[in-house]
Amino acid sequence: MERRPGVPRLLREINDRAALELLLATGPMTRGQIGDLTGLSKVTASQTLARLEERGLVQVVGTQAGGRGPNAALYSVIPSSAYVAGVEVGPDLVSAVVADINGHTIGTASLASDSHDDPVAVVHGALVKACRGARISVSKLRGVVIGTPGVVDPRSGDIRFSFDLPGWHEGVHEALAGHLRREVTIENDVNLAAVAERADGAAKDVDDFVLLWASRGLGLAIMLGGRLHRGLTGSAGEIGYLPVPGVPLPEDIRTPPGRLPSLAGGLQSLVSAEAVTELARSHGFTAGSAGECVEVAVAAGAKGEPLLDEIAHRLALGVAAVCVILDPRLVVLAGEVGHAGGAALTTRVEEAVARICPVRPEVVTTAVQDRNPVLRGAVLAALAQAREELLAS
Repeated sequence: MERRPGVPRLLREINDRAALELLLATGPMTRGQIGDLTGLSKVTASQTLARLEERGLVQVVGTQAGGRGPNAALYSVIPSSAYVAGVEVGPDLVSAVVADINGHTIGTASLASDSHDDPVAVVHGALVKACRGARISVSKLRGVVIGTPGVVDPRSGDIRFSFDLPGWHEGVHEALAGHLRREVTIENDVNLAAVAERADGAAKDVDDFVLLWASRGLGLAIMLGGRLHRGLTGSAGEIGYLPVPGVPLPEDIRTPPGRLPSLAGGLQSLVSAEAVTELARSHGFTAGSAGECVEVAVAAGAKGEPLLDEIAHRLALGVAAVCVILDPRLVVLAGEVGHAGGAALTTRVEEAVARICPVRPEVVTTAVQDRNPVLRGAVLAALAQAREELLAS
């Protein structure tokens, strides 16, 4: 009997993955565009798209005019192929966003909360409300990423401690996964802001950078080789503890059962929101928040320069310590203070760092347009997980 040659199964899987990955990354494309960018022939590209259509993963969403022949069909990944959720948990508010596999937001929710609330109930309530707005059930979610302040152990995926969320502790990760009946990821909020910065902001496509988050608290995210560096226990970036000249050291950072480490002393005491607000007041600037104080100082021109100089000097102590060790390509200032300071602050920080260490980093302001970069980063992280699962299926 004559045996007809066929395309090996592995090659078909590679082709399917390449086409699907391209559509997820770029959006609607024609068969010809997919063939050109993947190196597939027209016949093979057609066969690949036919298989993906049969699996219910792609569909024709329109046509594109071109050449003398008929319009070419535009293919796109079917939005309902998978849904994901990003959640940000703070001491006063829990926010959730539900997105389809193409990254389009289809549901949002915000709930007032108390820092002592049960984590499972808080997250579940926000997800239910967001999914209700998206007209899907929570069971349809294929990826859930939760951003919280504090240290997350990368080995267990659990919270080691969080100053702002005393109700979040070891065991929460397992409880959430059990209640939602799916794997969930808990991630440090500043790390998620860095994920958003690399995707949509000032660090777009930059493999090595650090993001200094100056807001209510102080945090640092480290991106090396395009991957977050968390450290062995998840404590990489806890820059608030950094010893600095003229500031008392934290009195005792040991953590016996039932007690959180002290936040007194270290760099945190110089550039927390409370410290910046107090410093601004001493310079004659008062406003509702640290970020607003910085905005007023920037708008004041020459009158605000002494305040900006002092804030920059304080931030430079932390940036310089990081740069002499990591020598990153870029330093991004984010959080309410970093965002409010803009170029007036980043220029000063860059110059102050150059005065005290041999490294002169490029310092820029966050450029993420989303009002909530932590939540944006959570959605992006959840999408990455769901897409990889879809591509591997």
